[in-house]
Amino acid sequence: MSLATFSPQELQRFTRAFEDLFYAADPASMTSYYTEDAQLMADGIQPIQGHAAITGFWHAAVTASGRVQPGVLPEGRYAVLRHTGPYDVLVASNAALLQWAQEKGIEFDTWDTPRGSAWRSRAEHYLTDPSQEPDPAKFETDVAFLIREA
Repeated sequence: MSLATFSPQELQRFTRAFEDLFYAADPASMTSYYTEDAQLMADGIQPIQGHAAITGFWHAAVTASGRVQPGVLPEGRYAVLRHTGPYDVLVASNAALLQWAQEKGIEFDTWDTPRGSAWRSRAEHYLTDPSQEPDPAKFETDVAFLIREA
């Protein structure tokens, strides 16, 4: 499907899914949206052609952003909620997990900063590949918060 045939809602879902892959540091999945002979054109660079070159471009972009850094999640117990549905309502699932923890007396490993709360570990694991399952109502995402150890 070409971008020209996307409805505004489909384009928004595509954009959000593509951004999620960027922030998940997954250039290979980002490249899966391109045809084998696709050309990527961006400001200030020559066109980039083919999957290997496009994957290299996105890998460099993800690394250069500074927002995504490879690492390992800290060991410990996590409270996990499986969200089923579009990514744009994940905020409600995060809120539900926070509410559940408060009701159960569970504290997460967080601290206050001048910019708000900081988390030792908070992760969203995107389990559904949008290129394999195009229906956002079926997307599954695990939301995981590290529990503070006593």
